[in-house]
Amino acid sequence: MAFVNTLACAQDLDARDPLRNFRDEFHFPQHEGREVIYFTGNSLGLQPKAAADALKQEMDDWARLGVEGHFHAKHPWYSYHEELTASSARLVGAKEAEVVVMNQLTSNLHFLLVSFYRPTGKRVKILTEKRPFPSDTYAFASQIAFHGLDPANTLVEMQPREGEHILRPEDIIARINELGDELALVCFGGVNFLTGQAFDIKGITAAAHRVGAFAGFDLAHAAGNLDLKLHDDGPDFACWCSYKYLNSGPGGVAGAFVHERHLSADLPRFAGWWGHDKKERFKMERDFKPMPTAEAWQVSNAPVLPMAVHRVALEQFDRAGIERLRAKSVQLTGYLRWTIEGISAENIGMFNIITPKESAMSGAQLSILVRGDGRGVFERLTARGVYCDWREPDVLRMAPVPMYNSFEDVWRFGQALRAAITG
Repeated sequence: MAFVNTLACAQDLDARDPLRNFRDEFHFPQHEGREVIYFTGNSLGLQPKAAADALKQEMDDWARLGVEGHFHAKHPWYSYHEELTASSARLVGAKEAEVVVMNQLTSNLHFLLVSFYRPTGKRVKILTEKRPFPSDTYAFASQIAFHGLDPANTLVEMQPREGEHILRPEDIIARINELGDELALVCFGGVNFLTGQAFDIKGITAAAHRVGAFAGFDLAHAAGNLDLKLHDDGPDFACWCSYKYLNSGPGGVAGAFVHERHLSADLPRFAGWWGHDKKERFKMERDFKPMPTAEAWQVSNAPVLPMAVHRVALEQFDRAGIERLRAKSVQLTGYLRWTIEGISAENIGMFNIITPKESAMSGAQLSILVRGDGRGVFERLTARGVYCDWREPDVLRMAPVPMYNSFEDVWRFGQALRAAITG
């Protein structure tokens, strides 16, 4: 659609937004008596207003019931994670048996790598991005070393062509084919944390499977951002956090996906009581009998307090619908891109947006290279009540989140950015 650089245009877009009322369900930080422009939901989502009451419910039940809260709380703690399963499955496009809410992101990645990184003979290599979120690199390297191998020649990291900022899809497929029977696992992010590039989960998975490798994805920047179809796209596993686009609080509980074709397989896994068949869990028998679902990877009982916040957030996603959220996101981020491109043109190409323009290759986030005093621009934006973030040496990241950001936020951002350039 055609955008116009006026407040009236932004307000008209907001008036026609069917999701506009969700904004009222969140707490916004304040700056000089008004809401900040909050474009850092890709790092930490805003707090749902209903989160405090959800936490109070569990605290009150704990005070009132003590240990009996496991079975007699309003939301019984023993099975609390089960209340999150259906919503989580809808969110990532999976069957309910394929998902479990547990632990935190990198813990889940490690648990899944136990099952899906099984180096044998010459098939030992892991293919990933040159710059995924560092925690992924640490996990891959430590898993490789755990198997007695050298990460220096076993972890294969792809980087863009010289002079480019994103990985070409055809280069990823070509590298998978080149590694062939040396490849044990392909594991990418759903969306790269630095560039905002969204990867082709279906295509990468199919290419990995053709050469006999497993495929997994870290969806930290994709869950709640993209309209995922994990079951149909077919990756072997995936994991995600809940504190970014899923608005479930700092350090919030995470999620995991295991494709149904592996649920009855005799895969190695680290076992714990909560992964044991719940029908027999209290028999306290010595031998482990796994749940017939992704819950078999769950080793510990539910962390109820963070799950209480996550339950609120998932209920919001159920009401909004990920398809509607994604449709708004494409338009909202498109408006932001148009705004930045206009300001850059006014300032002799000061900004270079490195996030792919095609909606199939990007989510809510835009990453821009800033020529000149980029850090100063970021600091002046912050001083004006604009929350985005800076990644050294020259990348400014911003993510208008469709659940709570508005088109007026984008217009106000444009005004603040012009002012930040001039100082």
